[in-house]
Amino acid sequence: MTRSPATPLPPPKECRRLREAASLTQAQLATQVGVTRETVRAWETGRTTPRGRKRETYAKVLARLAGAADAAEGAAREVEGAAGEAEGTAEPERTAEPRRPEPSRKTPRPKKAAAQERPVRDIAPDIEVSARQEPLAMPVHQKQPMPGVAQTVTAVAESVSAGPPEETGSLTPDQAFDALYTFCAPALVRQTYLLCGRRELARESVERAFQLAWQRWPEVAVDRDPAGWVRAAAYEYALAPWHRYRPRYRHPEAPPADPADRALLGSLLALPAPHRRTLLLYDGVGLDLADTAAETEASTPAAATRLMHARETVAGWLPELADPSVLHDRLARLASAERLRAAQPKPVRLAGERRARFWTRAAIAFTVALIGATALTVRTAPTQYEPPIPPGQTVRGVPPKPAPGPLSAEQLALREKLRNESATGPERLIPRVE
Repeated sequence: MTRSPATPLPPPKECRRLREAASLTQAQLATQVGVTRETVRAWETGRTTPRGRKRETYAKVLARLAGAADAAEGAAREVEGAAGEAEGTAEPERTAEPRRPEPSRKTPRPKKAAAQERPVRDIAPDIEVSARQEPLAMPVHQKQPMPGVAQTVTAVAESVSAGPPEETGSLTPDQAFDALYTFCAPALVRQTYLLCGRRELARESVERAFQLAWQRWPEVAVDRDPAGWVRAAAYEYALAPWHRYRPRYRHPEAPPADPADRALLGSLLALPAPHRRTLLLYDGVGLDLADTAAETEASTPAAATRLMHARETVAGWLPELADPSVLHDRLARLASAERLRAAQPKPVRLAGERRARFWTRAAIAFTVALIGATALTVRTAPTQYEPPIPPGQTVRGVPPKPAPGPLSAEQLALREKLRNESATGPERLIPRVE
């Protein structure tokens, strides 16, 4: 008996795009499918996959939403075509420029736009909807903002997947890693500095994260968000509690020169580590609430609660930062005020290779030592079992050994004779006949 193939579904990001294009919330879509809102959220983030009748119902709803989106796009094209014909009739002497091809409906939108349209009130009603701005990746000397997380991942993915000109050949893993490092490292160092408050630790965390990424490059290269993978590794290393026992990090570093920046950094470092990380990802980097919860390994309501408490705490210390947009600007200015420069990608990659070789050789040496000790033990171990000598036991019926009693007359005479003779001489060596 053969099983019928499962109903095909679009990718999770496409499912979410179709729902948002139809102006439906997760709760409304869950009502149409007959599931809970948390189930729809898990489907759209890719954590779970629908099965059975729910999969068929979900596929039908998505097909209906896709048809409505196609109809809306067709109507928009007709309106644009009619407007173009009217303009051509009114001004025949002007040459019509070739119109750009319409984007496909399957083109994923940037992560920032999704965060702008998605309200936070459906997760936590107490959190105000903040205007999403560019991520925390703007140096002071640049007028143009550096690409955000979604643009970084897209650029690196296109450089890896899209084939370059034939004369240049395909992109090597070294070049792909260097491209990812060049895009992400400068901004990631600034983010990590806001997270831990130490400049040297921020640079070290980013370098260790990229070294780990290079060691696991086959896994990171096919990841849906390589920048998020590296960012999570850098944050975990920067927030490790054992750094306080290292001699180089026992004493605090010099605070920022600006009193306002010093107060903001102090308020951030006073927050608990999970709240600080959630606030930095949402209000600093620009992730939406679902992605923030996924990166911090928490549920979406828990991430919303952490964000709410972190905002309230910072606003209690610095009332002028109650507005999330103002808080984002201040975080960007604080990160850009410090001259934090990341190392070049090649030294980081080579350091990662040296570290990997060192630990590989250490593992081989330990294995060889363990095998040698085992072989020596087998060689010197006895081949025959020798039972131990049992302790003595009392035997019944045997009289105990008598103690020495008084000497007889003959024994006393012999003892006296031996005492009177000299200790040396022939008398002691040659027997005498009497």
